Amino acid sequence: MKPKITMKKHLNTIIIASSILLTAIIFSATYSNRNKRNNTISVTGLGKKDFVSDLIVWNGSFVKKNMNLKEAYAALDKDRESIKKYMDSKGIKSENIVFSAVEIEKEFNKINIKTNMENSVFAGYRLRQNIQIESGEVDKIEGISRQVSELINSGVEFYSNAPQYYYTKLAELKIEMIAEATKDAYARAKKIAENAGGRVGKLKNANMGVFQIVAQNSSEEFSWGGSFNTTSKKKTANITIKLEYQIK
Repeated sequence: MKPKITMKKHLNTIIIASSILLTAIIFSATYSNRNKRNNTISVTGLGKKDFVSDLIVWNGSFVKKNMNLKEAYAALDKDRESIKKYMDSKGIKSENIVFSAVEIEKEFNKINIKTNMENSVFAGYRLRQNIQIESGEVDKIEGISRQVSELINSGVEFYSNAPQYYYTKLAELKIEMIAEATKDAYARAKKIAENAGGRVGKLKNANMGVFQIVAQNSSEEFSWGGSFNTTSKKKTANITIKLEYQIK
């Protein structure tokens, strides 16, 4: 029986020694990897561009009211033709103009009768049609949107919204800004490494931050989710890039 007990002890000793050795190897590898991870530097670069919008979208609407639906439609058609002629006289091409479907609403007036109960009385039909003008002639459309009182003076009940401004080459602009932000981040990393007596090594990781478009020279606030200004013709785009470099 004694030889069996001795063999069992030897086996337990081998298992324990192997476990200690494996633990030491894992700890050593973990410590080595931790040092490698710490031997890096993270920097954030900024890309910024000023630009002018090259597309304008102007929305408006016109309204007609009448007790008779057929007559209301006829009056709205007349106003639509007046608007077309007005836009044509201003040099706006018909292909840049889109009229929406006509919206019909029944209006009612509330009156009090002798029993102090409110009662609704039909007051007529209210017809509304929206118009959208989209053009690359930004300055021209912007100017016309400010002269809309000419339409109102001609008898058209026209409501004008503020123009919206866009940029059709945003994808190309974004690529330029990413390149600028990357260059800025590398310059920062190089300066920090030099001050610490090291050199910038391989790029380990790269993440693009928030892309923002705000009005030029404004106090418009930035948003973590990204802001996209459409109310200003002149804009400023900003983008951030976070890079992680190995330090030699």
